[in-house]
Amino acid sequence: MSKTLEHYQHLHAIPELGLVEFKTSAYIAQILETAGFKVTRNVNGTTGIIAELDSGKPGPVLALRADMDALGHIIDGQLVARHTCGHDGHSSVVLATAQEVMQEGIVRHGRLKILFQPAEELGTGALAMVAGGALDDVDMLLGFHLRPLEECAKGKAVPAMLYSACATVEAVISGSPAHAARPHLGINALDAAVAAVQAVNSIHLAPNLTWSVKATRLLCDAGVTNSVPAEARVCWDLRSQYNESMDELKAKVLTAIEHSVAAIGASAEISVMKEMPAAIVDDQMTALIAESIVEVLGEQGLTEAKFTPGSEDFFHYPRQRPQVKTGFWGLGCNLTPGLHHPEMRFDLEALAIGVRVFKLCVTKVLG
Repeated sequence: MSKTLEHYQHLHAIPELGLVEFKTSAYIAQILETAGFKVTRNVNGTTGIIAELDSGKPGPVLALRADMDALGHIIDGQLVARHTCGHDGHSSVVLATAQEVMQEGIVRHGRLKILFQPAEELGTGALAMVAGGALDDVDMLLGFHLRPLEECAKGKAVPAMLYSACATVEAVISGSPAHAARPHLGINALDAAVAAVQAVNSIHLAPNLTWSVKATRLLCDAGVTNSVPAEARVCWDLRSQYNESMDELKAKVLTAIEHSVAAIGASAEISVMKEMPAAIVDDQMTALIAESIVEVLGEQGLTEAKFTPGSEDFFHYPRQRPQVKTGFWGLGCNLTPGLHHPEMRFDLEALAIGVRVFKLCVTKVLG
């Protein structure tokens, strides 16, 4: 497995949350510099990394992207960073691919860029990399993600992962305090929050669309139980298969919240805390990935493209830079019990498959 497993074991032992991946990025940058890449650290003031290999001959610019951040879990009452979404595996695969591409002299024309991105889970890392110029000269961009067992087993890979758009909406609802014996003198923020939840639950999009919206957090406490609360905070999670239907859903949610709380005299400060666009993949890039998967795993290892209700900030790249041809694939690795589960596990031998697929993609474009 070359250095893939070594990288994984090191990165898995030092999980760091988004935008504070200091040890993670330092390790990756040092490996890339030692391999001979031109490395730019702290892209746009973040922990992001851009590494470049220039063949010195005309040709396209291909970029491979990996995410670096871990997730925060509350375990035994403490916030603990853990790699439960496989980003340590993603970084290990792309880092080992970069080393082997350099060692084997695969890049013979054009340029190869390697992007290590922070804060995927926060939904801000890709945007920070774009603002830092990571894609300014890129023609093609490839990324990937480990897949849960029920979606894709080890020995198989998905040529195109069709992620959903998602958004997190928060409303800070303001009412007016009063003694619970005299509720008519106040405006109950908890009542307004419940009305907002019910109003959002009444939203409908076309039945042929794949979408969902649900309240995921409600915080409200007057400090005592015999007072009318003056403030409530509610969060909603929005999902949609397409960017256009997400725009419609988001507009309806904002309107429903505003009008429902106003109906009882309350007000709401509404913000969209986090957004990720739906998948945008290029047919040419998907075909390149599929061809590489077949060469590594055989025809039986190639699945159809798959839709997932999950989201991925990778798709900020094509949304922000539509001229860049993007491809995003999924690697089967017998991952259980599921992504974001605090006890997530997968078959580490699958990482070697990821390296081989990426190396073939690089060879076909730049070799």
